[in-house]
Amino acid sequence: METHSISLSKFSPLSRPICRRRLGRVNSFKFKPFFFSTVITRQKYLFLPLNSPNLGIRCVANHDHHHHHEHDHDHPHHHHHHDSSELNGPQRAVIGFAKAIRWMDLANYLREHLQLCCCATALFIASAACPYLLPKPAVKPLQNSFLFVAFPLVGVSAALDAITDIAGGKVNIHVLMALAAFASVFMGNALEGGLLLSMFNLAHIAEEFFTSRSMVDVKELKENYPDSALVLNLDDDNLPNLSDLSYRSVPVHDVEVGSYILVGAGEAVPVDCEVFQGNATITIEHLTGEIKPLEAKVGDRIPGGARNLDGRMIVKVTKTWKESTLSRIVQLTEEAQLNKPKLQRWLDEFGERYSKVVVVLSVTIAVLGPFLFKWPFISTAVCRGSIYRALGLMVAASPCALAVAPLAYATAVSSCARKGILLKGGQVLDALASCHTVAFDKTGTLTTGGLMFKAIEPIYGHLAGNKKTNFTSCCIPSCEVEALAVAAAMEKGTTHPIGRAVVDHSIGKDLPSVSVESFEYFPGRGLIATLNSAESGTRGGKMLKASLGSVEFITSLCKSEDESRKIREAVNASSYGSDFVHAALSVNEKVTLIHLEDRPRPGVLDVVSELKDQAKLRLMMLTGDHKSSARRVANAVGINEVYCSLKPEDKLNHVKRISRDMGGGLIMVGEGINDAPALAAATVGIVLAHRASATAIAVADVLLLRDNILGVPFSIAKSRQTTSLVKQNVALALTCIILASLPSVLGFLPLWLTVLLHEGGTLLVCLNSVRALNDPSWSWGQDLWLLISKLKSKLTLPRHNTTSTSSTIRTAPL
Repeated sequence: METHSISLSKFSPLSRPICRRRLGRVNSFKFKPFFFSTVITRQKYLFLPLNSPNLGIRCVANHDHHHHHEHDHDHPHHHHHHDSSELNGPQRAVIGFAKAIRWMDLANYLREHLQLCCCATALFIASAACPYLLPKPAVKPLQNSFLFVAFPLVGVSAALDAITDIAGGKVNIHVLMALAAFASVFMGNALEGGLLLSMFNLAHIAEEFFTSRSMVDVKELKENYPDSALVLNLDDDNLPNLSDLSYRSVPVHDVEVGSYILVGAGEAVPVDCEVFQGNATITIEHLTGEIKPLEAKVGDRIPGGARNLDGRMIVKVTKTWKESTLSRIVQLTEEAQLNKPKLQRWLDEFGERYSKVVVVLSVTIAVLGPFLFKWPFISTAVCRGSIYRALGLMVAASPCALAVAPLAYATAVSSCARKGILLKGGQVLDALASCHTVAFDKTGTLTTGGLMFKAIEPIYGHLAGNKKTNFTSCCIPSCEVEALAVAAAMEKGTTHPIGRAVVDHSIGKDLPSVSVESFEYFPGRGLIATLNSAESGTRGGKMLKASLGSVEFITSLCKSEDESRKIREAVNASSYGSDFVHAALSVNEKVTLIHLEDRPRPGVLDVVSELKDQAKLRLMMLTGDHKSSARRVANAVGINEVYCSLKPEDKLNHVKRISRDMGGGLIMVGEGINDAPALAAATVGIVLAHRASATAIAVADVLLLRDNILGVPFSIAKSRQTTSLVKQNVALALTCIILASLPSVLGFLPLWLTVLLHEGGTLLVCLNSVRALNDPSWSWGQDLWLLISKLKSKLTLPRHNTTSTSSTIRTAPL
């Protein structure tokens, strides 16, 4: 076998393919998404504790994989990327002609160089300044020279875009601006037409800059995703041979669960996995926004996409590429960007119709102005002409600022992602803002979900029962041990908190061997299994019929009502009381009670207080646990309205009923598979994604990637902030349109100043949208108080420094 040398820094975080952006004029900028800040660390070399000193690393195959990434940042107000599949006949003819005469190549070249647009703007400004700086004989020739050079730099691409849109029957901002600019040229105002186009281009470059700061660029995630993994070859025991590591390069899509992967320093973990050997420092900042590096050691689970900062480790694959964390984030984020809010969809439909109305009004003013208001058609030294006024209206009334009003949604989605909160679209923000009620699941949501095993107690059907007797146990080796063995066998591989607690408690204990023959699961209630135990009290290895779940589930399986009543009485008479979480286990009609302790999640008390006092929301708990356990947790966290002992269908019915009766939206917060129906039926479903079931994640609208319940009030406050900003944006856009349109039609404003006002309004809307990156607050009063506090701290600091300096000067002689 041929041996190859492969660098372990194959997927260096600092090396990226250079992508040719079609985002024309902003090519000189390097926009960097929030989740890929460069992390510089002191290089350390941590080697695996391998057995053989003569370690050989062999590569079975070395394949070169090439990335082909295409950036297509489509923006509705600036660039046109003409997809041939979407063009009609006339548009194809225009594009074909443009390509034939190299018009298309020239337009693309001018778009891709920001400096040319800046140069054209400088020439237009110099041309405008000539009459004030040069003698009269030199003004006209020099102005014409400047215009002759500058106008094609901004006019070539604008003309192509406008003609292509007109050929497709579209009237948008590009068409309006091009018509106004070229009409100005034909009217003898080439300088104003050129200034119009250059300012339009520069304003939208600035707009794209703010947009790029607010948008989550999923393609950057894909670029930093490794396209292959170093999969280790296994020995006869299906384990990697640590004395002689041989591996092969496998495409990341083909990596199978159970494979072992070698991850070196600087590499990205390709899929979700568990550390098998070695240790390293990793960062998941680009996944959850968590800045602090984490130490990964044997047994720790690592999400796909985590970056290994130093060290080297062998990891065992736990999920395929499609099911891994990073792949799921990319998919959900792409879907979120496609799911536009209702306002944005309406504005998209409204924009083109509105532009056609503006053209009709402009033509009407140009034609009827001289007859109704005695304006001249062409401008004179005394009065601006109707055509000039019509061009001003065409520019001032274009829907640029209105079209970017929903930018606040994208900014808010980005802001939430920085906090490890993934929203499935901007429409989720509207839904969150409309909700008046929040319903919490208990286990794993309000509580840690990490239940601790407290005790195991035989209560019914055992010889000993609750009596304080000393005769031999009816089970082998004892009732408690057999019950623990059966429960652990039934819950093996589960994700339910109770099942995990039982399995964790059984690890390392000397338990009888129990095998599960058949299995049936009832979501939110329990499970039934047929087991085989050679060491059980039944002779000859007879099959055991077992059921595990809530007390209500166990009693529902009883043959008689009398037996159900006795089991409930035994539960109520338990020596451990009713404060603990408990599950019941029935093995051949012998019932054992398993007691577990659940603690409130850190910070949940502050969350509940904030939602009640600041957000003014109605809070409730929906749980499948019994009344005493639910009440204990509810009292600890401050929730007064509690609904307990609920099956999944009961939670679903409660959510529907409350939404109907309250007349407002309802937010459901959960994480288990039994919460999935309620999450789907709620106005907004919020899931703590760290331990949530795949079903819950699929139906949820908001994913809290950091498993931090503080994300709930943040999401709600952010939704209210965003809807407020969008309303402000619409008001600003309409105000700017009116303030620019009326003076233009009345002849008070020159065309270039109209453009400046119009584009200033667009930039003002963009700047207001960027405010959605700030942390939200619940009221204007709170915002004002924070602003005053900041000002006080800034004013106090110089005084403190001055006092310290003078104190130092006075004490110097001593």
